This record gives sequence, structure tokens and C-alpha cells, in this order.
Amino acid sequence: MDTSTVITRVSLAPAARRPLPAAPPSRPLLDARGARVILGATGDPAALARPVRPSARTMFGPRGVCAAGDGSLWVCDTGHHRVLGWHRLPDADAADADWLLGQPDFDREGRNARGTVDALGMNVPTGLCACGTDGRSLAVADAWNHRVLIWQQRPQRSQSPPDVVLGQPHFRDGDPNRGLATPRADTLFWPYCVAWDGTHLWVADTGNRRVLRWAGLPQRHGEAAELVLGQPDFTHRDENAGCAPGAAGMRWPHALSFPAGGLCVADAGNNRLMLWRGPPTRQHAPCDLIVGQANAEAVGHNRGHYDPDADSLNMPYGAVVAGDRLVVADTANSRLLAWCIADLRRDGVPARALAAQPDWQSKGDNRWRPAARDSVCWPYCVAVQGTQLLVADSGNNRVLLWPLHDTVHCP
Repeated sequence: MDTSTVITRVSLAPAARRPLPAAPPSRPLLDARGARVILGATGDPAALARPVRPSARTMFGPRGVCAAGDGSLWVCDTGHHRVLGWHRLPDADAADADWLLGQPDFDREGRNARGTVDALGMNVPTGLCACGTDGRSLAVADAWNHRVLIWQQRPQRSQSPPDVVLGQPHFRDGDPNRGLATPRADTLFWPYCVAWDGTHLWVADTGNRRVLRWAGLPQRHGEAAELVLGQPDFTHRDENAGCAPGAAGMRWPHALSFPAGGLCVADAGNNRLMLWRGPPTRQHAPCDLIVGQANAEAVGHNRGHYDPDADSLNMPYGAVVAGDRLVVADTANSRLLAWCIADLRRDGVPARALAAQPDWQSKGDNRWRPAARDSVCWPYCVAVQGTQLLVADSGNNRVLLWPLHDTVHCP
């Protein structure tokens, strides 16, 4: 009997890996030198094995960031159940925060400050925005208290209580959909994102798989929304509106932005962006076009393939308008992409610019290396302040202040 060894080459490449056609060359989206300032984790590889203790400079899985018109910076330090604020954008790494919301001290953490639901605590805050007609208000999506908190004037000291709560009748309540079996126009279930378009407050009510709009900035506790997208009415919460995927339903709506006077919803669960060319004016209005998929019926990660490309997405959680570009946090691909807003005229348009990966087909967290100034690991939110992009680099426990590349302009 022949006992010689037979060696067979076995490929471990994923079956869905595809031979990719040549993609258009990517343009640099951000400064190749990386972030100008890093807040939170400093990049020490040894720190990955240590607990992230709360302090005035540490973060644990930050998922939201925004800059206000007065120059202040705000971050949802999600894993520490708090919001951090800086008087102005820091100029140096690891700068201490000036303000704290959600906890009694910088060295404390825990859901609702380890107490019961009230006006001062938070439970997994995920998104925030400057809002109000004068831009001086602040709204925070307090996701697992199933509410949105509003300060009519942005806090100027730590532990300032909010003025208004949405999704609940009082500050002491925190049940999903107010404990009801079905949602209503005045309830929320895991609201992930808040956004302000200049005249309306918008909320991605993610657990109810819908987007809500209020006329102006609400002034009363529990005020009802006036418009719903993603569901046929205010009392339903089915994935994709209870139908096959299409242009009207959603799965996990997250980020909200307003390109060219329209609306963009990052529908992370369907691995796509939904875009309305103008402001939606009727309930359950379908979107006009899709980015990240070939059409509104397709929903696969990276269009059903293992590798990404310039025209695909994998759980996009963040989107923001930066001049004539729409910048997207392609979260599960650990990269940042930009589309020219003028290009967004049909489904499936490819991105033009890229950051944090060497090419369109790469997707490793930190490019499969320790975190660097020019890498990301599951970025959850992007915002803009002047000529720099603010990135909630959640998997690296940090926020990046990263200059936009000075040669990137859309034709």
C-alpha cells in the first residue's frame, strides 16, 4: 500500500470573494499624515488589554461627535454613559474635557450614574447635535433610556440638567415606547441619532425602524412628531415596513444628513444610504435613490461580496455633508468614503474619495495593524468643523480631528 503523503492545497478564501473589475482610482479624502489631534486613546498598543477607566481624557466606544457654532466640541462617550464637552476644539492630543454630562464626576461611570432614570443620568448616549434657530441648543440621543434630551441653551457647566425630554412623559421614565405594545408619534425605541436641518429636529428612531421629524425645536416634554419615514404610520415598527426591502422601508436607520437641501438616511441594517432629493413632505415617502446597493431591493453586505469596492457599503453608521461632498463612515469596512453630491443622480453611484484604507478593496480594522493616526476601527460617526473631519473612532476608543485633503473638490 502506498503510504506516501498527499498534500492538497486548500484555499481559505471566502466563497463570496469576487474577481473585481478595475475600480476608478481613489482620491485622498483626508490629510495623508493622519489626524491632527487625537482625543481619548493615545495609540499605545499595550493599552488595548487594560480597562478603560473613566477620566477627563479617556473614552470607551464613543459613538457621537459634533462641533457647535461657538467652536465648542461635544462627544458621546457611549460606553461610559456620558457626554464630554470642550470649550473649543483642542490643539493637542489627549486634552482633558471641560464639561461633563451624565455622570457626577469625571472618574464615575455606569448606566444612569448607577442610579434610577432621572434628568441627569444617561444610558448609552449615541448621538448629539447643535440645534435651534440660533444654533445654541443641544440635543442628545439617550438611546437606552429611549429618549432624546434637549438643552435650550448649551450647557456651560457640568451636570447641567436638560430642559425637555422627547419619547417619555417625564425625566424619570425610561421604557421603550413608554411601555406600550406599539409605538406612537410621541414614543421612541433606541433612538440612535439626532439632527437639525435649520428648521426641523430629526431623530433616527432605530429600534422602531423609522425616522421622525418635529416642526422646530420641541418645547414640551413628550411632544409628538409630525412626520414619519420608514413606516406606513406612527403605530408600526416592522423591518422594512413589513415588506420586502424597497425605497420606503428601513431596517436600522442611523445617521441623518441633508445634502443639497434633501435628506440622507444611513440605513445600516440594509447596508445602504437612502436619499431624498428634497425635503420629504408626506408620511412614508419613498426615497429617490440608493447608494451602496445596485437598487432599492438589494441589501447585502458589500453587495453580497466579501470584499468592498467603491460602490458598496457594510453597515454605514455615519454620514455628513462636507461642502460639495457627502462623507460616510463605512463602519464595518473600517473606512471613510466621500461621494460628490452632484454625482448622486442614480442608484449605486461609486464613491470618489477614500481614507483609512489603501484601496477600495481593503477593509481591515486599522488595516490589520495597531491603531495609527491614519487608521480607524469601526468608525460610528462623522462630523465637520471648518476644514477638518471629526471622527468617532469607536473601536479605538478615540475621536479624531482629521484635516480634509486640500485638493479634493468635486467638478
